[in-house]
Amino acid sequence: MSNAPLAGLKVLDFGHTVMGPSCGLVLADLGAEVVRIEPVKGDPTRRLGGFGAGFFAFFNRNKDSVALDLKSTEARPAIEAALRWADVLIENFGPGTMERLGLGFEEVKTINPRLVYCALKGFLPGPYDHRPALDEVVQMMGGLAWMTGPPGQPMRAGTSVVDLTGGIFGVVGILAALRQRDVTGSGSLVQSSLFESVAFLVGQHMAVTGVTGAEVRPMAQRSPTWGIYDVFDVADGQVFIGVTSDQQWPRFCSAFAFDVLGADAGLVTNQNRVDQRASLLPELRALLINRTVDEVATACEAANVSFAPIRR
Repeated sequence: MSNAPLAGLKVLDFGHTVMGPSCGLVLADLGAEVVRIEPVKGDPTRRLGGFGAGFFAFFNRNKDSVALDLKSTEARPAIEAALRWADVLIENFGPGTMERLGLGFEEVKTINPRLVYCALKGFLPGPYDHRPALDEVVQMMGGLAWMTGPPGQPMRAGTSVVDLTGGIFGVVGILAALRQRDVTGSGSLVQSSLFESVAFLVGQHMAVTGVTGAEVRPMAQRSPTWGIYDVFDVADGQVFIGVTSDQQWPRFCSAFAFDVLGADAGLVTNQNRVDQRASLLPELRALLINRTVDEVATACEAANVSFAPIRR
């Protein structure tokens, strides 16, 4: 992809599992030449089962790969040649691992002062920076699992959302560092972490307490912001419908021929509909239960209302 935005950028991806490889993946998808550095026996995610069976294939597409023993003195010349070749290095080993291998930022910048070095960790510098972490660990620590699950039953999100967010924040930092290198001529250290990523993800919930003083409740018990923002059973499945503006409401009622609801002066504003949810939602559920997914989709599209079928 010679016309891709990052064509010509050269990346060494020392990542493993999800966070590091996802950072390299985004760069590769944008056109960078990414070389994955694997252990001699191959990355362990090649052999994962269960929900991790697709990790290697998904997060390492569009990359080249080479196997190196990073502890071997015989591999050192090849490693140093690769470092001189590269514009960017990505790693998400445990704290101190790259330093013990002689591949920490301070060592590497003596080999290639222009290298942008992206270190992806569990925690940014601070009291916990010596700790290893996992996506699920920080979802529990940061409150995301508590917000996701039903009351009293914290539950990790259904994808590796924090690993992915941390990897994408790594990409943002890399691009900023490359822009800075254009000005200074020097590379720099970029850091992204799991815990600080989950803090960003739950920031909107923390802000509720900051703004209102109210205790934040799990999403299953959340105070509604919109009158219609729910999952509905229909004749052949389930759908999500979101009516989030007062302009959408009359269009929604018209598209579905809900004439009585459309004429109700007590439902004109979103706050009216929030206040009337206890009676409004059961009425809507009864009106929609005999519609098909396709019929609901057609009406929502006509009304320019947010809609999604629930996929399994």
